[in-house]
Amino acid sequence: MKRKVSATPCCVPGVHPNRHGDVLMPSLYLASGSPRRRELLTQIGVPFTVLNAQIDETPFDHETPAAYVERLALGKAQAGLSVLAAEQQACVMGADTAVVLDGRILGKPVDEADALAMLTALSGREHEVMTAVALSDRHRSETRIVTSRVRFRPIQPHEAQAYWASGEPADKAGGYAIQGLAAIFVEGLQGSYSGVVGLPLCETAELLGHFGIPCWQCLEGDES
Repeated sequence: MKRKVSATPCCVPGVHPNRHGDVLMPSLYLASGSPRRRELLTQIGVPFTVLNAQIDETPFDHETPAAYVERLALGKAQAGLSVLAAEQQACVMGADTAVVLDGRILGKPVDEADALAMLTALSGREHEVMTAVALSDRHRSETRIVTSRVRFRPIQPHEAQAYWASGEPADKAGGYAIQGLAAIFVEGLQGSYSGVVGLPLCETAELLGHFGIPCWQCLEGDES
């Protein structure tokens, strides 16, 4: 298992990463290399440090998509916590997202042919996007799974090829980024937009509250 700790905290300057008013809080770590998750967590004003804890993401035989994303989210959080032995107040967040079509997980495309096959399969159809988020500290772990439904309009072959050529699909679950160029393919969405991007903010904020970590700590103009 590969584990690497980033030394750069993500927080607005002037805000103490472990203090909210006069209350000391757990130090939050995000066990994810995803820039989308970093942006979303920053959006709700939560200070954190990136912790890149990689785990084996191979699905188990007969594992459901929901069980898969929950296992990976929890595994990332616990793997991150295990490398922070000296940090007794640490709280680690892990997350995982899967695009699901007809009960089958569409992972990150391995090459152009794989990406085009995914886009062709998604074209003109509705699919599910499942994101699990997990929080772990020294005493407990909690998880949430959010399922959203996304409908794509028909995608023309030349559009799929041009989209692949943009470079955007290469590292995305299901071969697309709803917040990027692929937004023009989205005909409808039921559920959590931020969950489709990679971190369901409503449920994430609820989890953080359970662990004593409030949102809106890092706000522009905050003098605390």
